[in-house]
Amino acid sequence: MSSTLRIAILVGSTRTGRNGEGVARWVLDRASRRTDATFELVDLADHPLPHLDEALPPRMQQYQNPLVWEWSRVIDGYDGYVVVTPEYNHAPPAVLKNAMDWLYHEWTDKAVGFVGYGAQGGARAVEQLRLVAGELRLADVRTAVGLSLYDDFEEFRTLAPRERHARDLDATLDEVVAWSGALATVRAARAVSAA
Repeated sequence: MSSTLRIAILVGSTRTGRNGEGVARWVLDRASRRTDATFELVDLADHPLPHLDEALPPRMQQYQNPLVWEWSRVIDGYDGYVVVTPEYNHAPPAVLKNAMDWLYHEWTDKAVGFVGYGAQGGARAVEQLRLVAGELRLADVRTAVGLSLYDDFEEFRTLAPRERHARDLDATLDEVVAWSGALATVRAARAVSAA
């Protein structure tokens, strides 16, 4: 295990014209000022996963599709995650849920924070993702960022977050880094006991 924590900023939408990439870059810009972890963008658009269709459950890690093995390698390499999600029809995008469903052990005993955006700040999408995180044994942090399409974007397209969101993002990052470090010891102990 590396001594420097690695945190992925996961772009949770692949929709044409999405706002998610701009939101994720804002998160990365703010996170890159920190010295307690390294942060990288992971864009679902770069990982075209099929709909979950394999006969064996992800817990068995017997993936048949090479794209899934690559996804497994990418996700397994991080200590924690910040998920950037829009809200579509009161829920997270199907592509994000699918990407989470493909894996299990790669997510386990790591931390996750959420940055939502939408008409209601992505709140309902984030709440549903917290349930998924619990099943995957991801520790979701309490603080989240909720960006309003009406108040935090110009013409619904260009991100212009209100100042309070920067404070919320800093708190989210603080919590993700702290929990990622704490859970690294859990993963290390589990690896020793499995050896």
